[in-house]
Amino acid sequence: MSLRDEIEQFIYREARLMDQHRFEDWEALWTDDGVYWVPCAHDGEPDTDVAIIYADRAAITRRLLRMKSNAMFIQDPRSVVARLVGNVEIDPTGDDAALVYSSFNITEFRRRGHKTWLRTWAGRSEHQLRRQDGSWKMAFKKVLLVNSDGELPALGFLV
Repeated sequence: MSLRDEIEQFIYREARLMDQHRFEDWEALWTDDGVYWVPCAHDGEPDTDVAIIYADRAAITRRLLRMKSNAMFIQDPRSVVARLVGNVEIDPTGDDAALVYSSFNITEFRRRGHKTWLRTWAGRSEHQLRRQDGSWKMAFKKVLLVNSDGELPALGFLV
C-alpha cells in the first residue's frame, strides 16, 4: 500500500469512527501527546486565542468521557452525522510523519422531542500524523470551521 493510500485510509477511518460515535476507537488514533484544536479565528494561535475546542491528550479523554455519559445534555439523543472528506493533500515531513490537509462537509440531524434540525457543517482539517508501532496516529489535529468566527450552535459531536 502506498503512503497516500495508508494516510487516506486513516483519514477516512477517523471520519467513520466520528460519525459512528465510536469514541474509544477514535481516542486510540491519538498519540500520547496529541492536541485537538478547533480555533475561532482562522489565523489564531493555540496559545493565545480563544478556541471552540483546545484539548491536550488529558482533555481529549475528559471530553470523550462526557460524550459517552449522559452528562452532555446537548447530545441526548445523539446527533446522527455523516461526513464527506475530500481534497486530501499529503506532505511527508519525515520517514514516519506527515502533514495532511483535507476538506469536510458534515450533515447533522438532531432531534429534541418533536423538534428536529438538519445542519451542515463545513471546513478544513490539518492533521499532523506520526507512525508509531506500525500505525499512523494523530499528534495534532486542527479543524477550521468555515463559520468559526460567527454564531455557532453547540458542537456536541466530534469534528
